[in-house]
Amino acid sequence: MKAKRIRLQDLSTLVGQEVGVSDWYLVTQRAVDAYAAATDDHQWFCEDVERAKKESPFGGTVAPDYFILALAPGLLKKIWYLQGARLGMNYGINRLRFPAPLLVGSHVRLRLSVRSVKPVPDGQEVTLTLSFEVEGGQKPVCVAETVYRYLG
Repeated sequence: MKAKRIRLQDLSTLVGQEVGVSDWYLVTQRAVDAYAAATDDHQWFCEDVERAKKESPFGGTVAPDYFILALAPGLLKKIWYLQGARLGMNYGINRLRFPAPLLVGSHVRLRLSVRSVKPVPDGQEVTLTLSFEVEGGQKPVCVAETVYRYLG
């Protein structure tokens, strides 16, 4: 999938619209283990494959919740490229939910919508809805209302 090129000054025209959907991303045990090592967030049901198969309610290992959210920057790049933005910063999260587990070995993708845009000095503050959906899933695995600042 090729990222849509959107001009920074045109962001306000996208309010209330879905911008796009990323390609599928395969969640591997290696990536989950690397995340756990980098963040010191060690949970047996995320890392111990054999134990998780036997003891967890999920039937296997799952991705940590914040691992899912950490996929956002890479998946956003697959959806859009903001022309005229010299810098993009995560400014915060207004709302965050994890309605369903993300099993290791699953494919996940990001659905992006623009909720609001407001001017800030030298740029735009953009509130986005990020919905992470798992292939074949009934519910999203993460829904986040995030705020970014893009400076021109």
